[in-house]
Amino acid sequence: MFSAFSSIDYHSIRAKTPAELAIKRLTGIGEVLSGIDISAIHTQDDMARALLTLDTADKCIRTILTEFRTERTAEVVREATSLISLIELARDELSDYATAAEV
Repeated sequence: MFSAFSSIDYHSIRAKTPAELAIKRLTGIGEVLSGIDISAIHTQDDMARALLTLDTADKCIRTILTEFRTERTAEVVREATSLISLIELARDELSDYATAAEV
């Protein structure tokens, strides 16, 4: 069962710079996303849960980019861009999976 608090990094509070804090948060989002197993999706509820996770992660990433606007470093932008690309790829895979299941 997914717990919204399971991936909180309490050590983030000790980050030396705002950019380091942003990277730690983005890394946590990546860990949650890595738990999505498309092959384990068998029902509409599974699909809805996966899509909700992807949408929530996308919103969190965009919030982090907004929150750390003045402290953005190349590393923060690179990590965020990478995660957003992976989310788009996962959405495409879910769409293909749903289409194949309908056939």
